[in-house]
Amino acid sequence: MEKSAQEVVLTVSSSPHVRCNESIPKIMWTVVATLVPAAAFGVYYFGFNALLNIIVSIVSAVFFEWAWEKFMHKKITINDGSAVITGLLLAMCCSPILPWWMCIVGSFIAIVVCKQAMGGLGYNLFNPAHVGRAGLMVSWPVAMTTWTQVNGSVIDGVAGATPLNVLKQSGYDALLQLFNNDPMTMYQNMFLGFRNGSMGETSTVLLILGGLFLMYKGYVKWQATVAMIATVGILMWVFGGAVGAHATGGLFTGDPIFHMMAGGLIIGAFFMSTDMVTAPITLKGQLIFAVGAGVLTVLIRLLGGYPEGVCYSILLMNAVTPLIDLTVKPRIFGSVKVKAKEAE
Repeated sequence: MEKSAQEVVLTVSSSPHVRCNESIPKIMWTVVATLVPAAAFGVYYFGFNALLNIIVSIVSAVFFEWAWEKFMHKKITINDGSAVITGLLLAMCCSPILPWWMCIVGSFIAIVVCKQAMGGLGYNLFNPAHVGRAGLMVSWPVAMTTWTQVNGSVIDGVAGATPLNVLKQSGYDALLQLFNNDPMTMYQNMFLGFRNGSMGETSTVLLILGGLFLMYKGYVKWQATVAMIATVGILMWVFGGAVGAHATGGLFTGDPIFHMMAGGLIIGAFFMSTDMVTAPITLKGQLIFAVGAGVLTVLIRLLGGYPEGVCYSILLMNAVTPLIDLTVKPRIFGSVKVKAKEAE
């Protein structure tokens, strides 16, 4: 008995003890796959320059990641798909007629300045694609806000204008004129993607389908995504018609359906505010993040100088993510709350 007992070897390892077949490359490439349909529609709708910008953004993002890691004698991680996601999201958040060399500059800012300089994947505080877009917006605002016209669509004749831009500059009546003064036609075109804008703010339905697949896989929590979209919709319904240079009514007269599909809200809520690196850890923290991003988006759209606010709202909430994680901490598994009197 003593001999057999001595032969038993127990291996004690540190947590976590839960294992699954998920990995960083698998998650990243799955996200890429869910973005492909919307990107493909953007190429079909906007033409060759949109495809060129996607290719240039992805290739330059992967190159900059490889070059930095090679120069710094770090492990090469370009196969994990994270640089591909950054390049793809950057292209989808910019004008489809943006000069291709600006995409290279944006990729450099996103990969080198935002991601690798902070330590690489898992250490960046801000979403790299949005930092790249913000850098391009500051450097070349005219090029970043000049949009293409698509022949045969309902937006012909509106030079360089997105629906949000028209609403900001001319009011809701001018917005409806883009769609033959028919709100249902507007909603249909916004949902399917037949409108001006970037590739990441055109086909709402394809972006939603991709996001729903991420939810099915468990990579994205639906509560946070719904919270951000609902926050924008509710606040725009309450204040959208009463605030701004072209206010047309009082409270509760805004168009929530339009604002929930307009701009980069859908891609931001599904693919960027839910970023595993730059979003809070806990579900409660993610809800705080989502509601905060939604509120900031509304404030920028109604009171700011830009017609859109998703990019800057997410970046601002990225900045307070460490504070959210510090304040909203998960309960240690198996622990019990002790009241102050009991502790004494």
